[in-house]
Amino acid sequence: MQTTIDGMNKLLPKLKISNAWTDTESLFRKGDFKDFRKQVKDKTILSVERKGKNILINLSENKTILVHLKMTGHLMYGSWIIKNGKALAKGNGPIGNDPYNRFVHVVFTLSDGKQLALSDTRKFAKVLVWETKKLDGLEDIKNIGMDPFDKNFTYKKFAEIIKNKTARSSSLKIKLLLLDQSLVAGIGNIYADEILWQAGIHPAKEIGKLSDQEIKKIYTTIKPILGKAIRAGGSSNSDYRDITGKKGRFQNMQNAYRQTGKPCKKGDGGIITRIKIAGRSSHFCPIHQKM
Repeated sequence: MQTTIDGMNKLLPKLKISNAWTDTESLFRKGDFKDFRKQVKDKTILSVERKGKNILINLSENKTILVHLKMTGHLMYGSWIIKNGKALAKGNGPIGNDPYNRFVHVVFTLSDGKQLALSDTRKFAKVLVWETKKLDGLEDIKNIGMDPFDKNFTYKKFAEIIKNKTARSSSLKIKLLLLDQSLVAGIGNIYADEILWQAGIHPAKEIGKLSDQEIKKIYTTIKPILGKAIRAGGSSNSDYRDITGKKGRFQNMQNAYRQTGKPCKKGDGGIITRIKIAGRSSHFCPIHQKM
């Protein structure tokens, strides 16, 4: 997602939203698209930032568009034409040629003649507009945990998060703690598997049984894995595409996620195994990620 933010910040600031279109009003807060369009129309885009898994498009006149991409959404910058109630990509290239880019349900027309579009296969995404100065009170924002790239996200802070959670639920699996956006923000299923593979920690290990050394291993792995993914343009195992409609490259660098049945790249003789933890697929090496 950070790749999307970076791309948007290169292209969108100073552009004005001249109009907005949708074919799925249920994506918007209370299904009130008319009010949403009224609030964002003719506003200038100032900046784009991320809060957890929320994309915040900050506008003039104290307005911010919040977009949560959920499981299958992605944002793209390009050109579309609305025909027979559908948004159709204009021209050739990744946006028009990649089948995963054809599920466009929201289009913002911009002052440079281009558009910002939301493609979402399953229509699970969420879009709303809020007063910028009141964002901290918004339910989607106020319960978000600390971001791994926050300068205050130190080992001491991470250990404290685990210690506090252990006091309430020592049997919680470490994989689920990493996915809990109210504790640590921005780590998804793919990256949790990769972090734990690199750190050598079993995803189902209870947090109450983690040693200080294991906690430190996890902490020191988080930023490098996320940083590598950002430099690779994200993971396009299925739906994700960057702002230009192109696939990321991190799926070609994965050591655990969706590597089921393959030899562990650490060369320890292990075969990557898949299990489910609270309904989420988890991939690990049973040799160097022992319980």
